[in-house]
Order: sequence, then structure tokens, then C-alpha cells
Amino acid sequence: MSGAAQFHAWDVRESGPADAPHRVLLLPGGLCSTAFYEDLMAAEPLAGAPVRLVAVTVPGHAGTVAPRDVSMENYAAITAAFAAEHRCTAVVGHSVGANIALEMVGGGHFAGPVVLLSPTFSRPDESTALAVATRLGRVPGLGAAVWPAMLRLVPKALADSIPEPRRAPLLADLKRNSAAFCRRAMTEYFAYLDRHGSLVPRLCGAGVPAWVVRGDRDEVGLTDEERAALEACPSVTLETVADSGHLVMVEQPAAVARLIADAVLGPDR
Repeated sequence: MSGAAQFHAWDVRESGPADAPHRVLLLPGGLCSTAFYEDLMAAEPLAGAPVRLVAVTVPGHAGTVAPRDVSMENYAAITAAFAAEHRCTAVVGHSVGANIALEMVGGGHFAGPVVLLSPTFSRPDESTALAVATRLGRVPGLGAAVWPAMLRLVPKALADSIPEPRRAPLLADLKRNSAAFCRRAMTEYFAYLDRHGSLVPRLCGAGVPAWVVRGDRDEVGLTDEERAALEACPSVTLETVADSGHLVMVEQPAAVARLIADAVLGPDR
């Protein structure tokens, strides 16, 4: 894990008792900062629990420092090293952060449990607009213009999914992203999806306790075959959160906090 040892520029936000017996790493999604977990971290099912929450922005996103290697495999390695250093015993990830958590267990870097909020298991599940932007981003001459345009559109597309009191600060965080970084990182992300075809066997093969959590209006897809395979996997629990889209932890923070507390502490705590 030479790359893991060389990366130290983490953007960290923590809450909960410093001496808690459980420490949970929270990974936001693509373009997002730790602020996207703020309401969840304050929600009663976790705020009153013996759990230390350690949220970190995925390096490079929301204007943070990026590692030289932005492959999903390297992200899994450096994040697992961070988790070990901070004694985290569970990982929660959202979207791209969920895929990093999946690769942490799939690549043997972390033994779980993991809570995956709206992960992507294959290219067909992912947003068509994101896939098109990534493909056009590789076109000489055109590529440099694609991601600046995409970053102007993303806050507008997500605005209605964010509760009004949180909308302004979270949209401001989205606007901090670098077009050059997004172009590079999303190319690696789709290459990762293409290498595996489907990530369901990778998650199930890890054999670690895993919760796959999706909003009932989630924009990221899940094929019937993927759902059936996940339902047949003894180590995976599927959960649906009502009245939520892709930003499930922002739209329904208390419900997601309850699921995380159940996963970490057990439902009969």
C-alpha cells in the first residue's frame, strides 16, 4: 500500500464520544464534501449512540487535494489505510463513496461491516448524462469544455433534492469542484465499472456484512438480475428508504442514521 502511506491531505469532520467503542467512517459521494453528512451526524439514532463518526471527503472532490492516482483501487487502498489509522470498525459510503467502500471489502482492504448508500453495481445503472460527459471528456478539443458545463448543471439538477435550509451551503460545496479533476476521476471510475462488468459478485464474494440502501426514487438504477443476486447473498441486506432519491442521507437523515445504528450496534441495542 505504498500509495496509501503517501497520502495525508484528508478533509475530516468528526462527532460523537472520543472514547466510543465504535468508530464509523463516512464517505460522501462524488463532488460532495463532509457537509453532506452533517444532518445525519446530528440525527438522534446516531447522535445519542456510543459511536464516533469520522466523515472524510473523498480526496479531490469538493475542491480538496487529489491523490496522483485517482483509480478506484487506489482510493480503496488509501481510504482503508485512513480507516485503520483512525480505528474505524465500519464504513458508510454514498454513491462513489459507496463504491470505494465496496472496493475496500472487495479488494480485501477492510473486513466490514459496510453500509452502501446508493452504490452503482454496473455501467448500465449509472446516470446516462454522467456516462456521456465522461465519454465526451476524452474527445480532443471538446473534452476540456464538457466538464465545466457539467459542473454548472449539477447543482441545478440536485437543488430540488436538497431540503431548503441546507440547499445554499451544499450547492456552494458542489461548485468548488475542479473540472479537470472530474474529467480525470470519472474516466477512471467508468473504467473500473467496465473492468468488473458487475460488482455484485465482488461484494458477495467478500463475505462481509453489508447493507445496500437506496431511496425509493433513486436515480441510480439496479437491474432485476442485480437485485436477485443481492437478495440471494447471505451477507447482504437490502433496504429501501421511503420518500427519497439519490441523496438519501440528506433527504432522510434520521431514517439512514437508524439503519447505520442498527448495522453497527444491532437492532436490539
